[in-house]
Amino acid sequence: MPHFDQVPEAKTVKNRVHLCSRPETSRDQEAERLPGLGASFVADHRNPDGSGWVILADPEGNGFCVLRGESDRAAMDS
Repeated sequence: MPHFDQVPEAKTVKNRVHLCSRPETSRDQEAERLPGLGASFVADHRNPDGSGWVILADPEGNGFCVLRGESDRAAMDS
């Protein structure tokens, strides 16, 4: 389970690593859950057909994407 740790230093440069999360639950459930752990909403790239992703950031401003989860992909395959 992800969690976010606070550090005293401010972010000074662009992310050197791009992280994407593919949750076991749905993308939407994960995008709603993570702000409760300290993430913040950055951008919504979800499409009406179910494709796309959500961009969030940790408390230091490091961005990461939440992709379609296992349950989303299973629903689209059926």
